[in-house]
Amino acid sequence: MANLNIPLSVLNLAPIRQGKDEKGAIDDMVDLAQATESMGYRRYWIAEHHNTKTLVSSATTLLMKHTLENTNNIRVGSGGVMLPNHSPLVVAEQFGTMETIYPNRLDLGLGRAPGTDMLTASALRRSQSDTVNSFPKDVQSLLTYFGPEENQGFVKAHLAIGTNIPIYILGSSPDSAVLAARLGLPYVFAAHFAPRYLEDAISIYRDQFEPSEYLDQPYMMVCLNVIAAETDEEAKLESTTMEQFFLNVVRGSQNFLSPPVKNMDDLWSPQEKAAASSMSSVTLLGSKDSIRDQLTSFQEKYDVDELMVVSYIYDTDKQKRSYEILKEVVDES
Repeated sequence: MANLNIPLSVLNLAPIRQGKDEKGAIDDMVDLAQATESMGYRRYWIAEHHNTKTLVSSATTLLMKHTLENTNNIRVGSGGVMLPNHSPLVVAEQFGTMETIYPNRLDLGLGRAPGTDMLTASALRRSQSDTVNSFPKDVQSLLTYFGPEENQGFVKAHLAIGTNIPIYILGSSPDSAVLAARLGLPYVFAAHFAPRYLEDAISIYRDQFEPSEYLDQPYMMVCLNVIAAETDEEAKLESTTMEQFFLNVVRGSQNFLSPPVKNMDDLWSPQEKAAASSMSSVTLLGSKDSIRDQLTSFQEKYDVDELMVVSYIYDTDKQKRSYEILKEVVDES
């Protein structure tokens, strides 16, 4: 029997909608956080992207603090902090400060990628050394900074000491699964845009997991897309906003989140359709009944511990309704 009664969380890249500006995108981000908090979602994570004019998620910790200020209970986190761009000490100081202001509400998701193109990554990077390959050591540094006083070295992130802010390893490849398993940390797979290694990564993480002071057993989260509506036909129409979003990625174009269209074949070539569709292949799409059937199939195959969902829908009320329908499916199971 598939377990549908699992925690649900939200990922937001904070896109700018066509016809709105950067402030509008930030307001939409907060509005969705408040709405999903009231629905009973567990976490609200904000991505990190740079040199992308269509997304406002470049200063992730500032957006997290703004979200914490405007919500009451939902856990707020990074999906994720891209460690090649940041000194672990600075991350620990920032998160320790937020934890001091908003206790027991923070999550730190950590990624190995820079979250941008290589030229921008070079401008962001804290050193010219290969910081991508120092990722395991940097994660260990953060675990130490958040740990007990007696484990600290000379350099300390004083506000972070003893906070034990939960760390999650994010990834889209088997490499990240191996690291999360070895460190005994929870693992979040990015099936919302890079589903190719989903099955392999889950198997590796579960098979190689080593119990730690942080976790007794594996904790597997998957991030996927959800476009839920009152009918399958309406959901299919709304999903063309998501399809245009991934077409942007395929083309490297910078169009704002766009309204739905009646026929995507007017916009993309067969090759672009294939590329964009492969990126968004892990999507729950349709009416409540369809969402339930698809989630049941997903859980029969993967049996994950928590779902994190992103819903690229242009109309903000319909976007909230999409999250609401998924929550109803889970609550009714």
